[in-house]
Amino acid sequence: MEDDKYAKELDVAVRVVHMACSLCQRVQEGLVSASSDQVKSKVDDSPVTIADWSVQATVSWILSEFFGSQNVSIIAEEDVETLSKADSVGLLQAVVNTVNECLAGAPKYGLKSPSKALTPSQILEAISRCNSIGGPKGRHWVLDPVDGTLGFVRGDQYAVALALVEDGKVVIGWGGVDAATHSGDKNFEWPNSAKLIRVSSIDDPALATSCEPVEKANSNHSFTEGLAHSVGLRKKPMRVYSMVKYAAIARGDAELFMKFARSGYKEKYGIMLRGSYLEGLDRGIIVCSGATLHEKIIDAVYASWDSSNL
Repeated sequence: MEDDKYAKELDVAVRVVHMACSLCQRVQEGLVSASSDQVKSKVDDSPVTIADWSVQATVSWILSEFFGSQNVSIIAEEDVETLSKADSVGLLQAVVNTVNECLAGAPKYGLKSPSKALTPSQILEAISRCNSIGGPKGRHWVLDPVDGTLGFVRGDQYAVALALVEDGKVVIGWGGVDAATHSGDKNFEWPNSAKLIRVSSIDDPALATSCEPVEKANSNHSFTEGLAHSVGLRKKPMRVYSMVKYAAIARGDAELFMKFARSGYKEKYGIMLRGSYLEGLDRGIIVCSGATLHEKIIDAVYASWDSSNL
């Protein structure tokens, strides 16, 4: 980071993500006994909950209040189409209640609360405000309100992620990840202060810890297991939802993430290209903590490709 150029933005990002994480915890605790009306499906059949809309509305309101709505460009996943339907009155009210409860507690995080509770129309407006298309120029906040919603509704891992992109470059990135873990996985923490993190220096596959997706429906675990054996990975992989894997690599808890899609699967590209997919992804995704380890994995992929069943 260039001196303290983005100190104010980072401070607000830390506080609002921390607040959003607390919101998610409260919502997730109630999902087990909640009705199915609190979980809806998107066009691509991925789930969306009141937490997704509530986090988006909360972050949008805070950023707009702090930096001015005319000066804030926000890119986020959710729209208000479902919430605006006549049969979604109860769902909208749940979002309104959740947002207002969260914003009422904003002073605990050093942020300003609204002078009075927000109305449904104000909350819908806050959600809709996150409709920027971004671009290579200018300053854009990028939000994934609940990444890994499938894990979230199961009471498992998920993440809240917020970044600031300026002229096409990520200058701030902040995330809160859930502490729920699978057996053998490492613990992750909610954010409470900004600190410098570093990737691991391990480049020996035998010492490296890898991450894999939990879901088997769109991933070829058998190819990944064969590749892990051929390259010399010895540790049991961490199977994780959402951006938890990237957080693990960024802070040195793991060195590698591998995902190899089954034939015909289209990888969702994410919110920088709203609703877009990576077509023709005929290899997979590999994320490493360093160039040396990355080269070893890539070499093993090409060596294994001809005999694979992908």
